[in-house]
Amino acid sequence: MKMISGYTANGDRLQQLKAFDESKSGVKGIVDKGITKVPPIFVRPPEFCGGDKPNSGHRTRTQFSVPVVDLADTVGQRADVVAGVRRAAETVGFFQVVNHGIPKRVLDEMLAAARGFHELPREVKSEYYSRELLRKVKFGSNFDLYQSRFANWRDSLFCVMSPEPLDPQELPLICRDITMEYSENVHKMGVTLFELLSEALGLKPDHLIGLDCAKGHLVLSHYYPPCPEPELTMGTSKHSDPDFLTILLQDQIGGLQVLYENQWIDVPPVPGALVVNIGDLLQLVSNDRFKSVEHQVLANHAGPRVSIACFFTLHLHPSTRLYGPIKELLSEDRPPVYKETSLKDFIAYYDEKGLDGNSALTYFKCQR
Repeated sequence: MKMISGYTANGDRLQQLKAFDESKSGVKGIVDKGITKVPPIFVRPPEFCGGDKPNSGHRTRTQFSVPVVDLADTVGQRADVVAGVRRAAETVGFFQVVNHGIPKRVLDEMLAAARGFHELPREVKSEYYSRELLRKVKFGSNFDLYQSRFANWRDSLFCVMSPEPLDPQELPLICRDITMEYSENVHKMGVTLFELLSEALGLKPDHLIGLDCAKGHLVLSHYYPPCPEPELTMGTSKHSDPDFLTILLQDQIGGLQVLYENQWIDVPPVPGALVVNIGDLLQLVSNDRFKSVEHQVLANHAGPRVSIACFFTLHLHPSTRLYGPIKELLSEDRPPVYKETSLKDFIAYYDEKGLDGNSALTYFKCQR
């Protein structure tokens, strides 16, 4: 096989991608075969492996830590909570939330059920394997498999929970009930966060809700199998999220990093906490007040790592609404940074681009 610096020539690579896709067993299917080397389609090309560049994927040693927001008292301590959310959203774009009200039992059961699904026999999982754009529940690996320069070491179960209520029968039995329960809980938490974020922008609490920011959400259950050569690939490439807000539940393995001041900062697992990050669409409507920052997940010898990401977005739900910077945030000194876009156009551009390490927002900026 012709190789270029550990990278296959295009013809061979396409064949390998198709073989991986048609196996319908994801990365776990490869690991289950007892491999000791990372297959070429997962190997990062040389330009993605710069020694001291921020995308090198090395673990960081820094004094900075991701802010923690305590939601224990959002009434009596509201001004302090709003101020904490504002600081985090305007600077790091990431924060950990504690005392959020979702019972520990629900968090633990959700992680266990997600792992249970991904560890089902291949013939059971493969029934859910799909690349159909509009399918509501699907199992897959690398949505951008045929666009990306290298594949990520991750499998995912993708579930569109709303705005049209998902029929629970569409979910795999092993994670059906807890996914419905977790979805309901995390949606309530999302509404609370959008109210706080609205106030952090100096707007009425229901402003972002009125823009349908919480009307739709997806639940993605990610599974990162142990990797024999983690330095050669990534769990998830550098990217920002194509939504308004993401709420992430992660297990205790670790590996999530956020890019802050050109340094990769670890987001260590905190028992019982949920990780919140601003999405591209919230940066767009806030006219750059809030930051949708790039983040990545390292591959790891340890594992599997399991995480549950809730994306607040209408995704591909039919909508005629156009999203642009909120008028109340604009002035002569603060002209619009972005042009208006429909969610459909934004998602189409993001999906076509894939996880290439570049922000989708650049494409939607106003021409100066």
